[in-house]
Amino acid sequence: MWTLSGFADEISPDVETQCVVASELGLGFVELRSAWGTNVLDLDDDQRERVAGLLRTHDLRVSSIGSPVGKIFVDEDFDAHLVRMRHAARVAQELEAPYVRVFSFFVRPGTDPSSWRDVVLRRMAALAEVARAAGVVLVHENEKDIYGDVPERCLDVVESVGSPHLALAWDSANFVQVGVRPFTDGYALLRPYLEYVQVKDALAATGAVVPAGRGDGQVPETVRALRDDGFDGFFSLEPHLSEAHSLGGFSGPELFTEAWEAFTTILDAEAVPFR
Repeated sequence: MWTLSGFADEISPDVETQCVVASELGLGFVELRSAWGTNVLDLDDDQRERVAGLLRTHDLRVSSIGSPVGKIFVDEDFDAHLVRMRHAARVAQELEAPYVRVFSFFVRPGTDPSSWRDVVLRRMAALAEVARAAGVVLVHENEKDIYGDVPERCLDVVESVGSPHLALAWDSANFVQVGVRPFTDGYALLRPYLEYVQVKDALAATGAVVPAGRGDGQVPETVRALRDDGFDGFFSLEPHLSEAHSLGGFSGPELFTEAWEAFTTILDAEAVPFR
């Protein structure tokens, strides 16, 4: 039984609307990235309590904190960012989220990522130590233009840090957008560390994001392999069908529903039970 979740702010900035649509689709979990147009890490205490109350009202839980941790340039100040990571861990504890999404730092255009390897690994190890102390697991997403944007460097990050509190999130669309064939080039390499799947797809020719199965992200092949491997993690809808930018994206209720239908159609075709 696979567990579906989704970036609730892709539905609407309004948390009540997020919860209503998620519940109507039968989701039991959401991924929390922003509420009322404010990033989850910038919500004040009262706002977070309002979010928690709405989630309880609609019988929803949080699969992951969709944080922006690691979305700074690798040569920017890290001390302040580490403070932000500690706050992200506290928010995850408060909302009982087992995961916090993170990234491995943007590399300046024209710079060889390998020249920043040691810095990236030290920083990622520090983030993982915060997660260990808080009892949560970081999932590294393969965002384009960061150090870990291709399978080989994703593997380098997770193996070099070597912490059970740092795992991988799989994003087919992001892989396509950096010229990777996700399943062909990355699945066997990364599967041992894969705990979380972001559900979106993209066209190789243009990089445009499309519903799952309608692009070049090899989503059906990946689903089939995960099914056969006995994968039992979260699948989080992140459609980006209306708007996409460096800090997230937006779809709206109708396009979010279309994304849910596209992915669940693949699950049905592959005889994968889900909730």
